[in-house]
Amino acid sequence: MDRTLAADLARLPDLLDATRRAAADALAALDARPVVPPAGKPGADDAAGPEPLPEHGGGTEAALAAFRERWEPRLSASAGPRYLGFVTGGATPAALAGDWLTAAHDQNSNSALDGAGQDLERETVGWLRALFHLSPAHSGTFVSGATMSNTTGLAIAREWLGERLGVSPADDGAAALGPVRVLSGAPHSSIAKALSVLGLGRNSLVKVPTLPGREAVDPAALDRALADTPGPAVVVANAGTVNTVDFDDIRALADLKRRHEFWLHTDAAFGAFAALSPDHAHLTAGLDASDSLCVDLHKWLNVPYDSAVQFTRRRDLQARVFQNSAAYLGPLGDHPDLVHLTPENSHRLRALAAWFTLRAYGRQGHREIVERDIACARALGERLSADPAFTLLSPVRLNVVCFTLAADPTPARLTALREAAAAEVFVTPTVFGGTAALRAAFSNWRTTQADVHRVAQALTTAAREIA
Repeated sequence: MDRTLAADLARLPDLLDATRRAAADALAALDARPVVPPAGKPGADDAAGPEPLPEHGGGTEAALAAFRERWEPRLSASAGPRYLGFVTGGATPAALAGDWLTAAHDQNSNSALDGAGQDLERETVGWLRALFHLSPAHSGTFVSGATMSNTTGLAIAREWLGERLGVSPADDGAAALGPVRVLSGAPHSSIAKALSVLGLGRNSLVKVPTLPGREAVDPAALDRALADTPGPAVVVANAGTVNTVDFDDIRALADLKRRHEFWLHTDAAFGAFAALSPDHAHLTAGLDASDSLCVDLHKWLNVPYDSAVQFTRRRDLQARVFQNSAAYLGPLGDHPDLVHLTPENSHRLRALAAWFTLRAYGRQGHREIVERDIACARALGERLSADPAFTLLSPVRLNVVCFTLAADPTPARLTALREAAAAEVFVTPTVFGGTAALRAAFSNWRTTQADVHRVAQALTTAAREIA
C-alpha cells in the first residue's frame, strides 16, 4: 500500500474528526459569510491558473488544509437561509448524517445480488409516495435530479407511444415512431433537453396557450391542440412553474383522456411539496392521475445534491426501456432490480439521506419547513410590493417571488442589483411576460422571518445604490 495512504488508514478516526470539525465550522459560519463571495477572494486571481497534479500527495490532512485555504472561501453559502437562487434547499441535520453514511457505506444499490440497499430505497419511495398522496399504482426510483427524472419519465412515454403504434423505440429506435407531439403550456427547460437526448427532438415540443396572465395551460386550448392532429401524443403538465409556481389543472387535463389518447407526464419538481400543507394541497389535486411524475428532493425535502425521484404507473414499460442484460446483474422479473429502471448502472444509495430526514422529522416536520418557507415568500412579496423601487410581476402563490425594478428594468440594471446585494442574498435572473426580472425561491429549512428582513433590506439598499 502507498505509504501516505497507509498512514491515512492508520489515522482514519482522527482524520474523520478533523473533517467533522471543518464541516461544523463551515455550517456555523453560514449566517455571517457572504452568500456569494465577491470576485478577488483568495485563489480567484491565481496568475498561475490551476495547480498541477502532485506527484506525491501530502495525505488527507494536507488536502483538507489546502481546500480550506484555497477553495472554501470561494464557495457560495448555498446551504444557508438566504441563498434564494434557483430552487435550492439545504441539508437538514438528519439528511447530512445520512449523506455522510452514504459515502461511508459506499453502496451501489442496484442489484438484489448485493445487500439491502435497494430495499431501503423502496421503503423510502413508499414514504415519499405517501407524502405526496400517490396511490400504490405508482412505483418509484431515485435519480440524480429533476432533469434525469423528466428524461426517465419521457423515455417511458416514448415507449408507450411505440406500444400504441405497434413498435418498440427501445428496440427499433425513436425513428420508428415517426413524428411525435409533446404538448405543454410552460415547460421547464429540462423538457426540451430530455427530448433532445431521447431522439424525439426539441422541435417535437408544441407550446400550448396558457390562461390569461398565467403560466398554467389553458385546458380548452390543449383540447383543441390534441384534436388538431389525432393520434397518440405526450402532454407535459406543470405542478409549480419556475417563475411563478403556477399549477396546471391536472384533473382537467386527465379528463381530456376521455376524448384523446395521450401520456400525461407531470413535472412537480418542487410543487409536489404543496401537498404537505393543508392550505395548499388543493394545488396538487390530480397528481395521482399522472402516468409519470417528477419530484426533486434536493429542493424542498432539503437533502444534499444530487437527489430526485421518478414515479410511473407503467414500470413494465420502464423496464423495457432500461433493462440491462448481463450475467453479473440481478434479474428483471416482475419486480425488477433498480439497475433495470434508470439510465444508471452505478447508483449510489441516494435514498439514505431522504430516509434519514423522513425518519427523523416525519410528515409534520417537513410540513413545518414547507409552510414556513411559504410564509417567508409571502412576507418578502409584501415588503417588495410596499417599496416603490420594485414591482411584483405575479402573485406569490407558493414559495417564489417574481419581481423587477419599477423603473428601467433592464438586464444590466438587474445584474447590478443582484451583485450589489450578493453578500446578503442570492437571487437568479429570469424573464417573465417579456420583462427582465428576478426570482427569490424559498426552500431552505433554515430560513426564517429574520432572513426575510435582511433580504428585503439588502434589496432596498442595492436598489438605492444602482439608482
